[in-house]
Amino acid sequence: QVQLVESGGGLVQAGDSLRLSCTASVNSAHIYVMGWFRQAPGNDREPVAGINWSGDRTEYGDSVKGRFTISRDNEKNTVYLQMNNLKLEDTAVYYCAAAPSFASWSRRQISYWGQGTQVTASS
Repeated sequence: QVQLVESGGGLVQAGDSLRLSCTASVNSAHIYVMGWFRQAPGNDREPVAGINWSGDRTEYGDSVKGRFTISRDNEKNTVYLQMNNLKLEDTAVYYCAAAPSFASWSRRQISYWGQGTQVTASS
């Protein structure tokens, strides 16, 4: 069983930055795609960003392209989400996720979820 533990959420003003971290309990090189989904109240959970094990392929949701950057450090079994220029609409619970492929990721067939961390951007 793989456990994903997130950290780094919080309350910031719109326009500020935050960095989320997610550490896996196993060697993350064995987890092909790691990344983040988010869910705002009343909304479905949506993909934010994913990255493959080598770090040379990333996918971003349209609403975060150009503002968020995902990266991973397999030696630390950790994936990061750098969020810049946060907007009010970025407010949500952010969940770390792991999937066996990008095909699974795009179909939201996620193997493991973290417990979630709240990100709130205020005016």
